[in-house]
Amino acid sequence: MISYPRWKMVLVGVVFALAVFLALPNVFGEENALQLVRDRAAVQASDRDTVVQLLESKGVKPTGVFLDQGRLTLRFASKQDQLKARDVITEARPNEFTVALTQASRVPEWMRGLGLSPLKLGLDLRGGVYLVYQVDVGGAVKQLLDHREQDFRASLRNAHIPYQDVAVDYAGNRVRVLFRDSDSLTKGNAAILADNRGLHLTETTVGGTPALELAPTPQEIKDRQDYAVQQNIVILRNRLNSPELAVSEPQVAREGVDRIAIQLPGLQNSAEVKKILGKTATLEFRMVDENDNPLESAATGHVPLGAKLYYSRDKQPVLLKRDVVVTGDQLTDASFQPNTQDGPAVSVSLDARGAAKMLKNTEENIGHLMAVVFIDRSREKNAQGVEVDRTTEEVINRATIRGVFSNQFQITGVNPIEGRELALLLRAGGLAAPLTPVEERAIGPSLGADNIAKGVRAMVFGMAAAFLFMGIYYKLFGVVADLVLLFNVVLLTALLSIVGAALTLPGIAAVVLTVGMAVDANILIYERIREEVRNGVSPRAAITAGFDRAFSAIFDSNITAAIAGLVLWLFGAGAVRGFAVVLVLGIITSMFTALMGSRTLVQLIYGGKRKVERLSI
Repeated sequence: MISYPRWKMVLVGVVFALAVFLALPNVFGEENALQLVRDRAAVQASDRDTVVQLLESKGVKPTGVFLDQGRLTLRFASKQDQLKARDVITEARPNEFTVALTQASRVPEWMRGLGLSPLKLGLDLRGGVYLVYQVDVGGAVKQLLDHREQDFRASLRNAHIPYQDVAVDYAGNRVRVLFRDSDSLTKGNAAILADNRGLHLTETTVGGTPALELAPTPQEIKDRQDYAVQQNIVILRNRLNSPELAVSEPQVAREGVDRIAIQLPGLQNSAEVKKILGKTATLEFRMVDENDNPLESAATGHVPLGAKLYYSRDKQPVLLKRDVVVTGDQLTDASFQPNTQDGPAVSVSLDARGAAKMLKNTEENIGHLMAVVFIDRSREKNAQGVEVDRTTEEVINRATIRGVFSNQFQITGVNPIEGRELALLLRAGGLAAPLTPVEERAIGPSLGADNIAKGVRAMVFGMAAAFLFMGIYYKLFGVVADLVLLFNVVLLTALLSIVGAALTLPGIAAVVLTVGMAVDANILIYERIREEVRNGVSPRAAITAGFDRAFSAIFDSNITAAIAGLVLWLFGAGAVRGFAVVLVLGIITSMFTALMGSRTLVQLIYGGKRKVERLSI
């Protein structure tokens, strides 16, 4: 009797059943769909019913409708229905929804409720959107000068050194600090360098007034511009990989000197994604000017010295002090908290420098008001169709400082959609320089369907050849290997669906490669069994020896392949990483199916109390 633990056979059966269940959503396919979102509010069930009734009244009936995380998705049987539905919604409900063309799975509602989803496909298989942005490298230098201005003001204020002004000359790429006398200049120079090491300040005069000047060198400007492009790439990746957007395997890469190319598989003209990508949202924490009247300043246009006029969400004027306590650049983490005592909130964490500033400010201002200013910078077209920079600054929260805090606190006064979006943008980081879209290209699913057909055809032909060879050369054991190969593909599909990895054309090549590796593992086992039989070992003992003694060779060969896959994943990008993920997962599934799946089937055929005189191998 072949000795093989029953629990291992049960494990193989459970894994196989679970794999079939998890891979089942891939059977249903996809349909053209629309995705509806609101700018700062969630789409409600009442909106869903209203939209469906509107479409049906115009003769367009969705084949499926569902709400997910405040977004409404509607599926349609044809491309014509999809486009007609988009036109109907935008005409009947203008400016109410952001409507995006996309594709959605036909997975039944009960499967979606269990969290099951089909395998994601990459841009080359599914189609999607190809975007190219140009980085405003000049804006990156401007931001650097603005940051220097704020740092210089803070250093002089903390050191209690009097000064006249800190001015930025954008045309000359320099920052000037004007002092009242030479003694203040000397002390100011020491205070600034103490907080900002490595700077080279030049003493000069402006209209007879002593001043310090910071002017970056051409190499420093070039380094800042390169940094802006690389930092924007990192930030865009963070935004695209966030759960709030859930874009499948986005690819972000530098193109030329100042351009960034983005591939978004499965999306067609997604307005929501483009809106998030181009935003430069940040926060500023400022103390409220409680000594002056904001209504008077708004009416007369005269703002007191040292203050700045803002407006709150309800359009009420607010006077804030010009000195910034903490900026969004000093945030290290931000998360959305939907349920707090004060309603939806964004939990914020600061770095050491920001925490020290916040701690000092709260210690000195207990009982006073501090405001949170939300700053949203984007680029839009004006009435003449010209791209212009648009900056929106509004006070989203004013609260009395009741106690001392430093690196962790919460921001209230946001609604759920806005809070989720704000947390995303703050967590991913503010763009190092503004972006301008220069190219947008929608890649139709027909090209992807052709790639899928060719890839599947190659995989079918390759597997058919392997099946035929194994069946002829190894007889019944070859049939066992064929069944195990099918199990391997199903298990790999289930794993890819679970982890959410996108399958690209190189990924299909990796699937074919893992099938070949699984065949190789079975051949090693079967040849070892044949060798044992030729040496006069009984059939059942030969099976046990074949599986046991082939294990080391199979394990060593697969480990080396897994190491290669890991290196590709660490140092590759885009489709190369997709290939590496499929390869490593395929190695895991091929080892499981070859060593445990094959052994279970052989046990079912030759195990038990039946007498085995020869093996069909």
